[in-house]
Amino acid sequence: MADEKKYIAVDLGAESGRVMLGTVSADKVILEEIHRFGNGPIEENGSLRWDFHRLLKEIKVGIGKAAKAAGNTAGIGIDSWGVDFGLLDADGELIENPYHYRDSRTNGITEKAFEMMSKRDIYENTGLQFLPFNSVYQLLAMRLSNSPTLARAKHLIFIADLFSYFLCGKVFAEYSLASTSQFMDMRTGQWSKKILDTLTLPIDIMPEIVESGTVVGPLTAEVMNEIGCESIPVIAIASHDTGSAVVAVPAVGESNWAYLSSGTWSLMGIEVPQAIIDDKTFAYDFTNEGGVENTIRLLKNIMGLWLMQECRRQWQREGTDLSYAELAAMAEKAEPFTHHIDVDDGSFLAPGDMPKRINDYLVKTGQKPIDDKGQMLRAVLESLALKYRSVMEAMEDVAGKKINTLHIVGGGIQNELLCQFTANALGKKVITGPVEATASGNILVQARAAGQIKSLAEAREILSNSFELKEYEPQQTSLWTEQYEKHHK
Repeated sequence: MADEKKYIAVDLGAESGRVMLGTVSADKVILEEIHRFGNGPIEENGSLRWDFHRLLKEIKVGIGKAAKAAGNTAGIGIDSWGVDFGLLDADGELIENPYHYRDSRTNGITEKAFEMMSKRDIYENTGLQFLPFNSVYQLLAMRLSNSPTLARAKHLIFIADLFSYFLCGKVFAEYSLASTSQFMDMRTGQWSKKILDTLTLPIDIMPEIVESGTVVGPLTAEVMNEIGCESIPVIAIASHDTGSAVVAVPAVGESNWAYLSSGTWSLMGIEVPQAIIDDKTFAYDFTNEGGVENTIRLLKNIMGLWLMQECRRQWQREGTDLSYAELAAMAEKAEPFTHHIDVDDGSFLAPGDMPKRINDYLVKTGQKPIDDKGQMLRAVLESLALKYRSVMEAMEDVAGKKINTLHIVGGGIQNELLCQFTANALGKKVITGPVEATASGNILVQARAAGQIKSLAEAREILSNSFELKEYEPQQTSLWTEQYEKHHK
């Protein structure tokens, strides 16, 4: 391996964004947080949007600080959530703020899509899980409403790659991020002409797809002047945050492992060499998304810690400001297994008064509402862990093998109660770490693109040396199995 090099990772999440400086040496990656900023939807004319230009300004501030701290920087990579996109006009300008995936304009659009093309045919041509906010339904909603923005669009660019465009001036679609759209045929890794033509969506605005780890171009002179830095290559890492997080799963010398990227969303899956699109994956609604080195992430999107985050926000609005650690401690003290919810119920998708929605769900399903905050959060965490078991069993059925170990990465591992619940519910060993999986994966894909490391396997070896991991052994498995069979059989 070459000498130590430094890279800048921009990691954009639904709640916050971070600019990290990563130092990669022969056997270790070291991360330093340089700049952090808040994120979240804004309301414009009755719709939820991303405040793109504010976020771009924050990214440039962070890159400037990181470049100054690093001295010599070998690359910049940007990752974000999937599905959302911006539209550029013929002059290369962003026409309007991108829509937020939780915006209501896609309500009922999946049903309209199925009238044009059967659900099974859509899956056969994409291999993607059906989620109402997938890019294909967002774009279809625009077409059906005769959107003037869509009529003006010259290019469609997904969120992380859109920020990269405004840094280096290159229009592209990185493979892992593009694969979340349901525009792509996951067998070929190219846009599905069948999908786009059948739904009468414009294929000409779709950008060229590039592999994870492609050096797309240097910062423009204008950006270098604005930031106050020298030329730095912009690298299309695994631009989808889960794609980068899965790079950072420290599964070294293991077989039969699965991953769970835990945060606002929980994404549970396995890494396979090619897309699995068949009757079983369709029935289970599994998704096939692109990964580094042309791997496929066969996974399921689960609502994740969103419910807990939204409960906390509502209680803050009501005057009670509790940290996540305090909330987890309250949940740990609460009585076990008093309630159960389907964490993926559609009523929980949009922002709002989550405690009320949970109680409405409980009443609707014949359960008593919950007044105690800790009790409500315990119900959420227990239900989430039991959902993980349901997905794990489906995954084992599809893969035709038993999974021995679950690796959990991302910010959600700081909720140790949920990690223990997950081990209990699955009856399997759980290994957690690193917390900063997405930024770590982002940086190591850059190091691979720069020729500093040679493979995904080498990246995972470095990660296993770099961060402390924690193991959870299952406890009270018969009790958890009893609860699982009560609610999921």
